[in-house]
Amino acid sequence: MKTCILASLVASAAAFAPAAGPAQRAGTVAVNAEMSKSIPFLPRPEKLDGSMAGDMGFDPMGLSEIQTDLKYARWAELKHGRAAMLAIVGMVWQEYLPHLPGDKFATKDPFEAISSVGLVGNLQILFAIGIIELANFNKYYGEGEPGDIGFGSDRLEGKDAAFIEKTKTQEIVHCRLAMIAIVGATVQTLLFHKPLLG
Repeated sequence: MKTCILASLVASAAAFAPAAGPAQRAGTVAVNAEMSKSIPFLPRPEKLDGSMAGDMGFDPMGLSEIQTDLKYARWAELKHGRAAMLAIVGMVWQEYLPHLPGDKFATKDPFEAISSVGLVGNLQILFAIGIIELANFNKYYGEGEPGDIGFGSDRLEGKDAAFIEKTKTQEIVHCRLAMIAIVGATVQTLLFHKPLLG
């Protein structure tokens, strides 16, 4: 009986002992690794080497480690960011700027507007999005430049590399800001029922 009690005490005490091995090695790796620009107390993830525009080494959840191709992740980030930029402008327009004539376009609530235009109006929007997605589907996994859908990229032709890098960095920063903004605008509209700018 005494042996069982002693063994259980030793086992429970071992649970609180400091871990040896991999945890200590990870600490020494973190000291020797290059640190992230965005979170200076964390090591820079291996795949985030600064080769992409707007790359600041921000990956606290380690998502870049499970991605085989960061170009696909950048495509997704740009696509969602561009949609968020359009959505935040659309929400502000819906609340404050003139609408199309007709009762179904008169509502100022951006989320009520979705149901007020009806099924046909929403299907037209989804059909247009589907055409854009299908036209660019092969580019997501190919060798092209992330975000280049063949519209507006001609404005970068003939520009120097510094200008192109600055423009791409500005776009990805604005995309990230718009994604945060649309979450805030959605929370404010749905939970608090307050106008966006009022």
